[in-house]
Amino acid sequence: KLENMKAIVIIEKGEDGTYDANLSYYENIDFGLFGQGGTVKETIEDFYKSYEEMRQLYKDQKKQFTELDFDFKYDMASFLAYYGNVMTLAGLSRLTGVNKGQLSHYVTGYRKPGKKTTEKIEKSLHQFAEELHRVQFI
Repeated sequence: KLENMKAIVIIEKGEDGTYDANLSYYENIDFGLFGQGGTVKETIEDFYKSYEEMRQLYKDQKKQFTELDFDFKYDMASFLAYYGNVMTLAGLSRLTGVNKGQLSHYVTGYRKPGKKTTEKIEKSLHQFAEELHRVQFI
């Protein structure tokens, strides 16, 4: 019996401006999950709704259900849209060294960052998170 298996969910912004969340394929999981919405938050909520509906379907059919914990991975446009209310493009630009205008293009989907730029942004965010983790107030 598999319980609380870690599963990766990919969140991407579509060309029409909506967002999709898709469960990555796993050999031991015999169902798919999908979420869609006008915002990343709506998409994640819809994804969890899909998960609950699948859980109920398995229960109704008296089938064993694999419980999952999710790790969400974002394309750049989805990440920037989701965290844009706590992190401005100007702040992210200062943090990462990536031009604000370039970041703006990533948000709108006008352009997509290359692998090197994606890694630079991710590394900068992880370093910032480590700094925040060490903060202590007196």
